[in-house]
Amino acid sequence: MKRLITLTTLAAGLSTSQVFAQNISQQQEPFKGVVGRTLAESKENWVEPIKAPAGAPNILWILLDDVGFGGTSTFGGLINTPTFDELANNGLRFTNFHTTAICAPTRAALLTGRNSSSVHMSGFAHTRMSAGFPGWDGRIPSDKGTAAEILRESGYNTFAVGKYGLTPDEDATDAGPFDRWPSGKGFDHFFGFLGSATDQYKPDLVEDNAHVTPDGRHLNDQITDKAISYIKRQQAAKSGKPFFLYYAPGATHSPHQVPDQWRDLYKGKFDKGWDVFRQEIFANQKKKGIIPANTILPDRNPNIPAWDKLNDKQKKVYARFMEVYAAYLTYTDHEVGRLTGYLKEAGLLENTLVFVIIGDNGASKEGTPNGVINKGYTSVANNSTAPAKPLTEVELLEYNFANINKIGTPENTVGNYPLGWAQALNTPFKAWKQDANSEGGTRNPLIVHYPKGIKDKGTLRTQYSHLIDVLPTTLEYIGLKNPDYIRGIKQDTLQGTSLVYTFDNPKAASRHSIQHYYIFGARSIYKDGWKAGLSYNRNGILGTPDPKKATIQKYGEGTWELYNLNEDFNERIDLAKKYPQKLEELKALFDVQAKKYNLYPYITWDDVVNKRIHQKQQEQASNTSIVKGNNK
Repeated sequence: MKRLITLTTLAAGLSTSQVFAQNISQQQEPFKGVVGRTLAESKENWVEPIKAPAGAPNILWILLDDVGFGGTSTFGGLINTPTFDELANNGLRFTNFHTTAICAPTRAALLTGRNSSSVHMSGFAHTRMSAGFPGWDGRIPSDKGTAAEILRESGYNTFAVGKYGLTPDEDATDAGPFDRWPSGKGFDHFFGFLGSATDQYKPDLVEDNAHVTPDGRHLNDQITDKAISYIKRQQAAKSGKPFFLYYAPGATHSPHQVPDQWRDLYKGKFDKGWDVFRQEIFANQKKKGIIPANTILPDRNPNIPAWDKLNDKQKKVYARFMEVYAAYLTYTDHEVGRLTGYLKEAGLLENTLVFVIIGDNGASKEGTPNGVINKGYTSVANNSTAPAKPLTEVELLEYNFANINKIGTPENTVGNYPLGWAQALNTPFKAWKQDANSEGGTRNPLIVHYPKGIKDKGTLRTQYSHLIDVLPTTLEYIGLKNPDYIRGIKQDTLQGTSLVYTFDNPKAASRHSIQHYYIFGARSIYKDGWKAGLSYNRNGILGTPDPKKATIQKYGEGTWELYNLNEDFNERIDLAKKYPQKLEELKALFDVQAKKYNLYPYITWDDVVNKRIHQKQQEQASNTSIVKGNNK
């Protein structure tokens, strides 16, 4: 497909300095007029504001949270997502698109077009999951401009709603500093929350540079209204500017809270259990061509019991968790539909380039084997005000069964489904969120929709792609370059590969040939269809620690595995012993990538849980405790 506007055409309408120095709106050029003693002896000089290329499309990026590859009906799942279906049927479905396997690194990579470790977000911006190293401190540097900064400097209005997740905890008060809030990273307006998760009815809500009081409605409803209001106001100004909207709901991350009118939408629909659910999704994916016809469904994970071996209480509780999650996803699709419906009614959708990333990682394994209703469980037999303590497996089931009516309600402030549903939602892959070694953690669907430009509607794209490709794709399609400077700061190069080459050519060879992944010990490296991966987990999952075991949690590093994804779509056949030389070649390449992109040192979940990182904050906390003790 030809670019909407070629750089040649763009240069004809704008001066060379305007095309390649797109920071003029933020940084005044040197004065080029004449200052004399009188006005008659002087000559005025004005810097012309930068304008987006003529006819440049609006940009809408939609990023969902914690949705597995097999979750939506759009990609073969059993949960109805009619809005996504419509966008995909009139756009392109990318089935070989990848995230980082966890939220903050995914968001940093998406917004900057660079590997998360390159922009200091190997982990999180949270105090306990960041460390004082260039790849780990959780502070995106100014020479790695975001999509919002680039587009605002190129004549766009820029808005963001929903989850941000990239502001350091230490900066997230109303005292700031605000340079790492969304407003400091290029967004004209922001409405949402700065952290990784929040109560959807009582969110830690921020508007622009201040915390505000939520109005009691579900956050999905609030952010959609706010997004529409931003665009309405922008259009009413008749500035001629296009807009960039980053729409990132907290959904479907826990807590799984769903409005009353949606909560029972799937009642009774999952009584057959997760084993049948996986098989039905798998059959749908083959029927729709989402996965190759010769793909084989992996065995159930050994940590997950067979559904038909569960007792009646387990089946009832576990099915209810899934009913609520499915309703949450369909409700989220509905809210996206309200947004796109407004754009259509306003005559804006035709000229809006839409990217829908269905999940910032695979389905979540954080709901434990049993599902979670409340964070602070106390023994069922103990109704006192004594401190909460973890329950045994039997007590936990009894607690969940007794509180089944709370699932999905505003009271369910940390709600999450059991592990068995996570594997089912990741069909046809193994593993799940956090597992950077597995396609189950890193492969998420992508939809690209642009009625004005995409002609090959309703078709699939199978080229290997990654989050860092979205920004280069957006810029190439508009006809813009990554600026040399933003606000006077020299910019680093982008690291992604534009996907525009795939838009009109479904059979084009993949151009994104190498990609590394790392999440707190779990890692993998991809090169030209081959992939090597190393797992890193506690007992295979991250669930509620056993209170009878030692306080120090033990984590285990797996063994390197090797897969040929060109022939083995979902990593069933480990070739490590058959091709040891290929494995060593890829392991060496991983280290090359780690050094190149700031990943060293390799920090693991063991380091996080046992508080070996962010020592400065720990020392400060300790010193504060000592001072308080001396003042008693």
